[in-house]
Amino acid sequence: MGVGTNLKKLRTNKTKFSQQEVADMLGLDRSTYINWENETSDVKSQYIPKLAEIFNVEIRDLFEEEKTFQISNSTFNDSAGVIVFNLSDRKIAEKLSLQIEELIRTIKK
Repeated sequence: MGVGTNLKKLRTNKTKFSQQEVADMLGLDRSTYINWENETSDVKSQYIPKLAEIFNVEIRDLFEEEKTFQISNSTFNDSAGVIVFNLSDRKIAEKLSLQIEELIRTIKK
């Protein structure tokens, strides 16, 4: 997933701006902005700070790939009985923690 995909997600999920509205805020033709979202052309670096401002995110958020995970209620066959998760993304770690807590509650019932 690239910057264009992130732009589209931010625009449709967070701000509900139209492509034309974002293009107007940037002083661009709509077709240029569409090409960015479709990843048929690269976003020019001079527009990155303004895009972060429009979507009210940090610049790095425009470049981050979405990380997902899922835990199922299955038996883990680890001889030591220990599972180690090495996560560098705080949001993912928090989400994992909540899912593990929910899984434990479900198992205890």
